[in-house]
Amino acid sequence: MTRHLITSAIPYINGIKHLGNLVGSQLPADLFARFQRARRNEVLFLCATDEHGTPAELAAAKAGKPVAEYCAEMWTLQAEIAQGFRLSFDHFGRSSSDENRTLTQHFAGRLADEGLIEETVETQVYSIADGRFLPDRYIEGTCPNCGFESARGDQCDNCTKQLDPADLINPYSTISGSTELEPRETKHLHLKQSKVKDQLDNWISSKKDWPILTTSIAKKWLHDGDGLQDRGITRDLDWGVPVKRGADDWPGMEGKVFYVWFDAPIEYIACSQEWVAAGKGDDWERWWRTDKGADDVRYTQFMGKDNVPFHTLSFPATIMGSNEPWKLVDYIKSFNYLNYDGGQFSTSRGRGVFMDQALEILPSDYWRWWLLSHAPENSDSEFTWENFQASVNKDLADVLGNFVSRVTKFTRSKFSEEIPDGGKNGPEEESLIQEITTRVRAYEGYMEAMEIRKSANELRAIWVAGNEYLQTVAPWSTFKTAPEQAAAQIRLALNLIRVYAVLSAPFIPDASAELMQAMQTDNDAWPDDVAAAMTALPAGHAFAVPEVTFRKITDDEREDWQERFSGTRA
Repeated sequence: MTRHLITSAIPYINGIKHLGNLVGSQLPADLFARFQRARRNEVLFLCATDEHGTPAELAAAKAGKPVAEYCAEMWTLQAEIAQGFRLSFDHFGRSSSDENRTLTQHFAGRLADEGLIEETVETQVYSIADGRFLPDRYIEGTCPNCGFESARGDQCDNCTKQLDPADLINPYSTISGSTELEPRETKHLHLKQSKVKDQLDNWISSKKDWPILTTSIAKKWLHDGDGLQDRGITRDLDWGVPVKRGADDWPGMEGKVFYVWFDAPIEYIACSQEWVAAGKGDDWERWWRTDKGADDVRYTQFMGKDNVPFHTLSFPATIMGSNEPWKLVDYIKSFNYLNYDGGQFSTSRGRGVFMDQALEILPSDYWRWWLLSHAPENSDSEFTWENFQASVNKDLADVLGNFVSRVTKFTRSKFSEEIPDGGKNGPEEESLIQEITTRVRAYEGYMEAMEIRKSANELRAIWVAGNEYLQTVAPWSTFKTAPEQAAAQIRLALNLIRVYAVLSAPFIPDASAELMQAMQTDNDAWPDDVAAAMTALPAGHAFAVPEVTFRKITDDEREDWQERFSGTRA
């Protein structure tokens, strides 16, 4: 049994996320966690809300609430929506937790002890209209590198180039829109990432199995231009982790907080401490400390490509720089962007379908299947309503749902609501077992490798194999002349429904549970031996005919949704 530590990029607290956020981190992480649990491996799957920084402050102000109260309410809402999508977190934490505050301050103290923190007087942008220093992400302008007109002061989302607000052309405050910006001096702490550049480079170079997307972004930040730069880790804000050196005050840093991108990844570790504090686990160190047994843990992170630099460079620099025996990530699965109907999903700009809206329209399995089977792994992908309708109707309704309906209804009408006794398997049955065996092994390989689209394609092919078998043997015709042979055929097909439920659970957990209930079994054993799995439900075993597993989306519904969600959200 392998132990798998799995984290997905933690979502910002400042609003409900869109489907692009979901497929870029949480959903594929959940798929992998569910698969590893199904294989009887030990899993700790963690996520949390990212609650600090200006986005939370501004969202709370807009809502007319104190920021702590706002964050608590939004955490509850995001947790409920995550449950709606059946995201199977072992714990869903908060970066504002006591555990994360203490751990962040601990890391800062360790980095200072190791000579990796530098106090600097720097010039930052002050907005006269807003009466405050502006964090980099709240200054926008034109990117000097690619000409993108909505580049942020820390990074251009279009070309991913790391920026400084002074680099921007025609900069303005995204809070007020004011261009009355002026430089002012302020004192801050910097993490001297450049001191661990070679260590980071060697570590990244050793990860031969990482996706090209992950390593190419990391190497670009390491080597392009002036290479890896030291990074500011404090901000002039009220809301965040107060700057301390461990448990001690940090002279000159009074009233400042740590930069959200310093404390947010540390929440992965703190989240496991929250997991223990909540009574869900009893030993977080065996997952995170290599001196406490974490050497045999396989740690996998899931994230969108915009988060890669911080997870391949800044957070590892924090871990390495502490000179303590913390577990480093083993594999980073990164994703490109999912676009929406000719444009981009955007929380801040209110463009696209959001997670709460999606669940109002259809159950989560419909969305889970489409998003995962169209995951933007090797390039950006695009959500369109036409493609969504076609995929749901063909894959879920016509292939999987149709197989279940035909088999169970035929058995009830010609035999009973029990698995019939009958003859032995013939060549068609043996051929199906062999094909399913081959495809299950391929499916396992793709899932282990986290090749999401290939996994979905292989699962669909397994569903198709059952339909093709039915068409070939035609038990409804066989029954007229050889009812015992028809009974053997349908016995195999009914057992295949249970196998489908087990294999499909990581993708469509609700439908899987419904199929298991219809087959009146809790035997969720993985089909390591497909031939044996095809006899798991013996003759005489009762079953029920399930309701429609998946319904089709009508043209009228598609047209209505296309108009309703035209890309804006109040």
